[in-house]
Amino acid sequence: MTDWTSLTYVVVDVEGNGQQPPDLVELAAVPIVGGVIGEPACWLVKPETPISPIARRIHGITNGAVATAPTFADIEAEVRETLSADAVVAHNAHVDLGVLRRKLCGWDCPEIFDTLQLARRLLSGADSYKLGALVDRLRLAEGLPDGLAPHRATYDALVTARLFVHLATPPDAWARSLDQLRDRSGRGGDGGTEALF
Repeated sequence: MTDWTSLTYVVVDVEGNGQQPPDLVELAAVPIVGGVIGEPACWLVKPETPISPIARRIHGITNGAVATAPTFADIEAEVRETLSADAVVAHNAHVDLGVLRRKLCGWDCPEIFDTLQLARRLLSGADSYKLGALVDRLRLAEGLPDGLAPHRATYDALVTARLFVHLATPPDAWARSLDQLRDRSGRGGDGGTEALF
């Protein structure tokens, strides 16, 4: 059995402008190498259309905050380099990856691990599998740097990284093999709408 730490991972979270389809206003990426969570990279992005009021209420990013931010074209090369990994991890992955695929023309998305699907299969008895509920249940936000808040990309990417590591190495069992995670990851989401923009 192959150890899950044999792959390099990048955990991603996007915040959108609330339009359909959603456009990117914030992106965070957190590496996991050798099973160790690394430092996040984060970008504010000026979207092509304004941020809707409902999206502002969710993540708190205003149109003024992104007025002088770079466009995605300005940071695309850096984002592509940051996303170079064996696998991408996200919670309710189809939402984040849908945005990234629209922005990164021709991007060869690597293997996908969806922590929403993994949690549904590996954590029994949860009242909710939304990220916030799992963060509270597993205390995944403890010790995060000050100033980070839920529904912002860096916070969500870091707690998703912690969730993935927790699911891969449960405290009461042996670390899961790569094949076990693949079998339970759902291959990138189920088409649900748990992430709001």
